[in-house]
Amino acid sequence: MEIMNHFEKAKMMAELTATTPTVKVICFDMDGTLADLYAVPNWLEQLRAYNASPYINALPMCDMELLAELLHKAMAQGIEVRIITWLSKETNREYDEMVRMAKRVWLDYFNIPYDHFHGIAYGTTKANCVRNAIDWQNGETAILFDDNAKVRNGWHMGQAYDPAECDICEILREIVGE
Repeated sequence: MEIMNHFEKAKMMAELTATTPTVKVICFDMDGTLADLYAVPNWLEQLRAYNASPYINALPMCDMELLAELLHKAMAQGIEVRIITWLSKETNREYDEMVRMAKRVWLDYFNIPYDHFHGIAYGTTKANCVRNAIDWQNGETAILFDDNAKVRNGWHMGQAYDPAECDICEILREIVGE
């Protein structure tokens, strides 16, 4: 068995680092991903009536205490956490602000840490909120958790996960090295 000299080992590590993508940003949708909006009774009628309370009343879809702990660990490792969530289809400027506030209240209630909150118009390309945050040439990626297949299929920033088909906390454990 041959032992690598220091130069060969350093060269091998540089090649591995250059080809292994690094998660720089973790992105979350809210409705149907973190918050079970669609299980709130009469949610659609309330949103159409410009009532933002379903966003506050939605139950969590995963273990929020564990999620918060893992996100704090990721952030301590220099990984950004972004919430990228669509506003209601029923829209006006005042209601959009109410929806943003309701979603932030929900995140705060469950102690979910994040670096950036993007409450964007319904249907907006979510990748636009991340493009300038990653360095493709150095192998950085942004991952996304989103229940919308169209959004996941249009995500070319890194891996996109369907929260109905994966365990968000298990994926985060892998990322933070647990």
